[in-house]
Amino acid sequence: MNVSSIEGGDAIAISSKLAASAMRAQSARLRIVSENVANAETTANTPGGDPYARKTITFREQLDRASGAEMVRVRDVGIDRTPFQFDYDPGHPAADEKGYVKKPNVNLLIELADMQEATRAYSANVQMIKFSRTLSSMTIDLLRTS
Repeated sequence: MNVSSIEGGDAIAISSKLAASAMRAQSARLRIVSENVANAETTANTPGGDPYARKTITFREQLDRASGAEMVRVRDVGIDRTPFQFDYDPGHPAADEKGYVKKPNVNLLIELADMQEATRAYSANVQMIKFSRTLSSMTIDLLRTS
């Protein structure tokens, strides 16, 4: 879609819809990251069982037929296939016959970086909506004075 061919009011509405769809996507990303952080130490309840597996999220574009613009949507919430780490802890309830416990494949540094990136993207889209509202108000003021 060519943004220059959109009329002013439509462009403001479409930019707000785009920002809102991106905010929903980043909000979903933050929920996944939060779940990963909360379960970073969650092991199995049974000996030799698998611990919590890190979740991942991917996005896709989806055409909004009303506006003709591409919106951001969640494509999939998946499982990270990175191998689990092992800790030697023979007294742990999830220890296997050799005394090793599978630990979640959650790297807190990666999760914190993802959280920071998602937060910044969310904030940028909030600013986009604020700017759209300001432009809308300015347009209405200009129409009143002409």
